[in-house]
Order: sequence, then structure tokens, then C-alpha cells
Amino acid sequence: MARRQSELLEDVSVADRVVDLEFTVGQVCKIAGITKMQLDYWTVRGDIPTRGNKQRLYDAHAVETVMLIKQARDLGFDVNAAIGAATEYQGMRDAERHQAAERRAA
Repeated sequence: MARRQSELLEDVSVADRVVDLEFTVGQVCKIAGITKMQLDYWTVRGDIPTRGNKQRLYDAHAVETVMLIKQARDLGFDVNAAIGAATEYQGMRDAERHQAAERRAA
């Protein structure tokens, strides 16, 4: 019995590939729900890394940072506290992931 063509396909995950992408200023603003002025300010104040000469590009980690800052600002944090909270959150999360990976490898 012949297989349908669709049965040859496998699940794909866009989320697994997002880490390979870079986003423009406009895309980051749209994703995070912020203005370009906010992004410019937070990029400088939060020392958020970008690439590109003529056009700034943000990687997935930088976009996550921006989204966490936005979340903290929405909770009423001032800019410095929001940046600090985002940095601390990512640091704790990354440490937990590292520890989990070490446990799996052991």
C-alpha cells in the first residue's frame, strides 16, 4: 500500500531555530511591544549587544532581555531595576540550565 506524501513529513519546531535568527530594530519593537525610543534607551542603559553597522541587529538572547525589561517596567520597576531584574533572571535561569545539563551528563 502506498504511503501518502504527508506521512513522509516530520514535526518541525520554529522555536528551536529562533536562536539562529537576528532581528531588526522594528522587529524587536513589534515583538516586545515597545517604541524605538524605548529600545534605543534600553539598549544603551542595559548594554544590550547588537550587531551590524548600518542597521542594528539583535539576537534571540537580546530580544529576550528586551522582553524581560518590558515585563519589569509593566510591573512598575524603574529602568535600572528592570534591567537588573532581567539580568538577574537570565543569570539564574542559565545557571539552573547548566546544573541540569551537568546532572544529565553525570
